[in-house]
Amino acid sequence: MVEIEFRNVAKRFVPRGGGDPLTAVQGLSFTVKTGEVVSIIGPSGCGKSTVLNMGSGLYLPSEGEVYVGGERVTKPMRQVAFMLQKDLLMPWRTIRANVELGLEIDGVAPDERRRIAEDLLERCHLKGFGSHYPYQLSGGMRQRGALARTLAIDPQVLLMDEPFSALDPLIRTKLQDELLQLQKEIKKTIIFVSHDLEEALKIGNRITIMEGGRIVQSGAPEDIVLRPANDYVRDFIANVNPLSVLTAWNVMRALHELEPAGEGWIWLDQRKTTRFKLDKDQKVIAAERDRKKATWVSCDDVEKPVPPDTRPVYWARPGTSLKTVMLAIHNTDVAPVAIFDVEDRFIGAIGVRNVLQAVLKRPD
Repeated sequence: MVEIEFRNVAKRFVPRGGGDPLTAVQGLSFTVKTGEVVSIIGPSGCGKSTVLNMGSGLYLPSEGEVYVGGERVTKPMRQVAFMLQKDLLMPWRTIRANVELGLEIDGVAPDERRRIAEDLLERCHLKGFGSHYPYQLSGGMRQRGALARTLAIDPQVLLMDEPFSALDPLIRTKLQDELLQLQKEIKKTIIFVSHDLEEALKIGNRITIMEGGRIVQSGAPEDIVLRPANDYVRDFIANVNPLSVLTAWNVMRALHELEPAGEGWIWLDQRKTTRFKLDKDQKVIAAERDRKKATWVSCDDVEKPVPPDTRPVYWARPGTSLKTVMLAIHNTDVAPVAIFDVEDRFIGAIGVRNVLQAVLKRPD
C-alpha cells in the first residue's frame, strides 16, 4: 500500500485561442496516507477534478510535484486507478468481461481472470450477474460493476470523481455504505471528490474544502463541522446535519467537568437526576437515577424495550453516533448517557443540553 502526496502544486492551462494562462490549482499541498480516504469538496470550477487528473498522471503540474509511494508522477501510473461519474462499461461485453478487461490487457491467464472477477462481483454485490450486459442492469448495479473493474487490477491508489452523483438518493446512500464496508477489507488509499458535503463527510476520514484552486480547510469531519476556519466554510456547512458526523466523544462532558455528588459519587447531568459512584479505577460500582437504584444499559440495545421500573441509564463508547445517543436520551425521558472507554472506565457523560449545543452549533 502507498500514499499519495501533492507538494506545492499548481496547474495552469493556456486557452486554445491564446491569451493569459488560466489557473486551475495553485499552491496546493496535502498528503493522503496509506489506507486513508480523503474527501475533496468545493463548488464547480474550484479545481477538484484537476487535482485527480494530476494525481493520476493525466495532467502534469505546471509547478510543484506529485508523488505516489515515493515515486514522482511523470506519466499515468499502473498503481493508480480512476473511477468516474459515468460507469463507461463497454456495452458489447458482459459485466464479467468488463471486470476482466484490465487483467486481460495485462496478460493474466483466463482462469485467473475469471476467479478475480467472480470474487469482486461478489464483493460488489453483483453475484449472479456476471453474464448480464450493462443495458440489463440498473444504474447502481452498473456503478458496482465499474468499481469491480477498477479494483480488478489491484490499484494502490483509487481516485473517485463523483462516482455516485448521477444516482437517485436511495441507491446513492446504499452504494456509499457498500463502499465504506468494502474499504474495511481492501484498505485502499482513496481520494473521493464530491459536490455533496453530507456524502463527503460520510465517506472521508479527512475532509478538504477547496475554493478558487486552493485548500481553504482540511481536517477530520467533526473538526470541519465544529470548528470552521472562516465564513466560507461556515456557510458551506450551514445546512449539514451534525447527526451524520458527530459522535459521543465530540459532545460529551469529560469526567473532570462533572460535579461531585459527595462520598465518591458524581453527577452525570447539570439537572442532578443521575449519579454514579466510582472506585479508584473509575469503574462504576453503583448508580442512581432520581434517587433510586438504576441499571446501566448499552446503547447497542437502544432499539430494544427496557422495563421502566429498572430505571435504565444508557452507556456508550466514545465512537457511538450522536444519533444513537439522542435515541437513548429520548428512551429515558432525557436522562444523561454515560461514556465508558474500552476498559469500561467512566470517562464522561452527555446530557440533553450537550446534544442541543451540538445540534444547534451554539456553545450556550
